[in-house]
Amino acid sequence: MLRTAPIRAYIPASNVVRAREFYEAIIGLEAKEVYAGGVIYECGGSEVFLYPTNNAGTSKASQAFWRVEDVEAEVAELKARGVKFEEYDMPGVKMKNSIAIGGGAKTAWFKDTEGNILAISQRV
Repeated sequence: MLRTAPIRAYIPASNVVRAREFYEAIIGLEAKEVYAGGVIYECGGSEVFLYPTNNAGTSKASQAFWRVEDVEAEVAELKARGVKFEEYDMPGVKMKNSIAIGGGAKTAWFKDTEGNILAISQRV
């Protein structure tokens, strides 16, 4: 049954070397395994597969998000490491210091070197 099977997120990269530099040096992830031209990272017990493809950055939706305890602290740390956060204008959502507040969560979005949209989110 799928509900009991582990699930792995995929993050596309047109340049895996460049993307690894971002995810490892800037975001702080550690490679668990190099596999099929990409790399597997473990985040909080789940896995993410950064894989080579020419389709990287083509989705207009978030590829993945990290559920965090303190989104303000995470945003501050990532900004200090050079991550630029996106600012969105959405009905019923208020943006403050790159963090959207609404819908029961505080969420901040950023793009990786491949143009993929990623997020960090805290339930409130």
